[in-house]
Amino acid sequence: MRNANIALLQLCSGDNTRSNLAQIEQQIKQLNNNIKLVMTPENALLFADSKAYHEQAEQEGKGPLQDAIRDMARRYGVWILIGSMPLISREDSKQITASSLLFDDQGELKARYDKLHMFDVDIKDTHGHYRESDTYQHGEHLTVVDTPVGKLGMTICYDLRFPGLFQALRDKGAEIISVPAAFTRVTGESHWEILLRARAIETQCYILAPAQVGRHGATRRTWGHTMAVDGWGNVIEQNADLVMPIKVKVNTHSLENIRTQMPVAQHNRFQPKLVNPLDQEE
Repeated sequence: MRNANIALLQLCSGDNTRSNLAQIEQQIKQLNNNIKLVMTPENALLFADSKAYHEQAEQEGKGPLQDAIRDMARRYGVWILIGSMPLISREDSKQITASSLLFDDQGELKARYDKLHMFDVDIKDTHGHYRESDTYQHGEHLTVVDTPVGKLGMTICYDLRFPGLFQALRDKGAEIISVPAAFTRVTGESHWEILLRARAIETQCYILAPAQVGRHGATRRTWGHTMAVDGWGNVIEQNADLVMPIKVKVNTHSLENIRTQMPVAQHNRFQPKLVNPLDQEE
């Protein structure tokens, strides 16, 4: 489909999964029935601590959280991207991953992406110390999948700072790249829009970034500013700080003109010569 309508949900998720699911459904109810795909932010179903993530991690394709999303997709007739939730690792059953899942409008799981880059940083905010690798095992696979809105490459939040990943997704045919996020207020204010627009310009893809906003527990605060950027780097829709969806019309045909007029993929002299261990499609 060359022209399609996509909804990006901006959430304020917490440690109550029922409340988080209700918040997602409430926003989906606000949408018109011409929406083909709904995207949610990172930590959409559970925004808590390491103990909770381990306790509520599900096997791929099984579990009450995934069942709830399947049911929602069927009832509302939309594809749903869960920005991230904790899943049992594919490589080590004793580990968990922060995983983005894509369900079709029949509730079938079509794709999984495990976050590649762990947010292990120190930030001058009230939370201060972030160590995702203490909770999660990093992913091992790239994910590009066919959808009714175009060829979708999947990333999560901190991945945004690694342009090589986005270039690899473009090389595998991505027309749209999802960036579900829970950016901190400090880093979001400084870097969020700049990085999203840069990744769009570099890859000549639509970049769609649904985000968390507000307070999550005693110390976590997120930036919000859910944003959609076209393949020329224009911000076509954004939501600063409201807990509500935005709607985006995506026309992947427009990318052909951009890529033809400025064929950066053909001009790139830094294509990797070695086999990339992540070079596989799902």
